[in-house]
Amino acid sequence: QVQLVESGGGLVQAGGSLRLSCAASGRPFSRHVLAWFRQAPGKEREFVAGIDWSGTDYRDSVKGRFTVSRDDAKNTVFLQMNSLKSEDTAVYYCALGGYFASNSHRATDYAYWGSGTQVTVSS
Repeated sequence: QVQLVESGGGLVQAGGSLRLSCAASGRPFSRHVLAWFRQAPGKEREFVAGIDWSGTDYRDSVKGRFTVSRDDAKNTVFLQMNSLKSEDTAVYYCALGGYFASNSHRATDYAYWGSGTQVTVSS
């Protein structure tokens, strides 16, 4: 059974940085697409960043500030978040998609999800 566990969230001041990690167990995830989504109170879950077999993808509002990366040997995906803003406050989730699948902004394209980690940015 696949399990995804996020870590690294917390409280940070605007302009600060956080690095999220997501460790997967139960299946090697090399060549699977991986993504980070987030959900703020009262809002829908939204795509933040993804990494597939060919490259990365980001939502416009985080381009230049966030970087997604992966270490397949350790079954771990990372999200480095710099220059954080109050509007980045949300619960962040990692998600695992299909083998050789491409980056997708649709949550329904990902079969496995972590339970989330809270990121709070104070202004």
